[in-house]
Amino acid sequence: MQRLLISLGFLLTLLASLHASADFDEGLAAYKAGDYATAEEEFKKAAYKGDALAQHNLGVMYDKGRGVLQDYKEAVKWYRLAAEQGNAEAQHNLGFGYDTGDGVTQDKKEAVKWYRLSAEQGYASAQSNLGLMYPNGEGVIQDNGYAHMWFNIAASNGDESGKGNRDIIAKRMTLAEILEAQKLARDCVARDFKDC
Repeated sequence: MQRLLISLGFLLTLLASLHASADFDEGLAAYKAGDYATAEEEFKKAAYKGDALAQHNLGVMYDKGRGVLQDYKEAVKWYRLAAEQGNAEAQHNLGFGYDTGDGVTQDKKEAVKWYRLSAEQGYASAQSNLGLMYPNGEGVIQDNGYAHMWFNIAASNGDESGKGNRDIIAKRMTLAEILEAQKLARDCVARDFKDC
C-alpha cells in the first residue's frame, strides 16, 4: 500500500510538472512574439506551480518593465523564488538587486551570498560580479588576489568584463600575487567552483 501511495505521489508530481512546463512553453512563445500580456499570464501559471524558469522570467519582466510596469520589488520576489530553487541566473539577479539596492535594502554581504551561489554553478556574470566585490572589500574582506581569481574564471567562461577587470586589478598586484591568484583560479576550477 505504501509503495502504491509513493508511486501515486510521484505520478501526480510528474503530471503537475508537465502542466507547469506547458504553461512555461506557452509563456515563452508569447514572450518571443512580443505578446507580453499572455507571456505574463502563462509564466504566472507555471510560476505558481513552482517552475523556477517561469519565476525567473517573471522577475526579468518586472525588472526590465517588459509588458508590465517596472517594479523592482516584484522582480525581487520572483527572482528569490527561482533563486531558492537553485536557478543560477536568478541567484545572480537577486545578488545584483542586493548589490545595487534595487527592490531591496542594499546589503553587500547578501549580494556576495547570492553571487557566490550562482558563481559556484559556473555562471560567468556572477563570477565577474563576485570579483568586483573584492577590490574594495564590499561584503567580503578586501583581497585583490580573490578579485583576480574570480575575474580570471569569469574571463575563461567568456565574460568580457571579467577579462578587462582581471587586467586592471593585475596592475595593482605584484607578479608573485598574480601567480598565486592564478593558482587559486586553477584550484577553484578543479573543485567545480566549490569552496573558493
